[in-house]
Amino acid sequence: MELRIFTEPQQGASYDDLLAVAQEAERLGFGAFFRSDHYLAMGGDGLPGPTDAWTTLAGLARETSTIRLGTLVTSATFRLPGPLAIQVAQVDQMSGGRVDFGLGAGWFTAEHEAYGIPFPETGERFDRLEEQLQIITGLWATEGGFDFAGSHYQVKNSPGLPKPAQTTGVRGGPPVVIGGHGKKRTPALAAAYADEFNVPFASIDDVAAQFGRVRAAVEAAGRAADSMTYSAALVVCVGTEETEVERRAAAIGREKDELRENGVAGTPEEAVAKLQAYAEIGVERVYLQVLDLSDLDHLRLIAGEVMPRV
Repeated sequence: MELRIFTEPQQGASYDDLLAVAQEAERLGFGAFFRSDHYLAMGGDGLPGPTDAWTTLAGLARETSTIRLGTLVTSATFRLPGPLAIQVAQVDQMSGGRVDFGLGAGWFTAEHEAYGIPFPETGERFDRLEEQLQIITGLWATEGGFDFAGSHYQVKNSPGLPKPAQTTGVRGGPPVVIGGHGKKRTPALAAAYADEFNVPFASIDDVAAQFGRVRAAVEAAGRAADSMTYSAALVVCVGTEETEVERRAAAIGREKDELRENGVAGTPEEAVAKLQAYAEIGVERVYLQVLDLSDLDHLRLIAGEVMPRV
């Protein structure tokens, strides 16, 4: 199982905070540094304020050298597909081909209201997401003269430049990550466009059920079920002893017992057991949601006492 670090900087983090986490995660051997794509805190004041996901990743692309970088997930409501294709391709070039591109329909109404971003109804957001996936992957894969006539976006005679460094994704660009809990449309979109499917913050039973839907959709699309990477995202709170678990839980405003039930929490032995349970239902990669970005010792403990055992 590969362990990746996943951050929520809208809750309060500067670029320098994120850089410190990314560089330490790289030094410790985690598989990737990911961040959310949000512009508003979900509780708390969010100080010092939001940072833009792709601006952040562009900086990290030049200040790291081996760790993969990505979003879980970019909101299709925030950006037009053509400029987003350019942004992601450029960051992929800047990193030497280390980007994984997560894209979703968007869901957080309040942040759209706070920053003047249109927020259509759910059905239209998914329609726009599908068109964005078509356009972005098409621009990356087509050598000039790309055209697209959709209901929401139209592209005419685009040169499809710049090209990303990677061409290994199922559609010929960087690996695409799609995730969520939707039972029909989400698995179908993943089967058509994604290299990885992620289920965020769900129980073992719910993750297993969603993986089953995605595997069926992948096979229905004419792909082998194991051509998809299956991943989960879980909050992490590990300590060498109970007082350390309590301290880390309190630092992120959570209860240790709730974290043990819903995340990867407790002693290293408990964390390993929880991760192994997810591995048994097909989870190949886990995004560990780190909420206290100042606690780099937490990363060191996980890398030393958990990662080698999973």
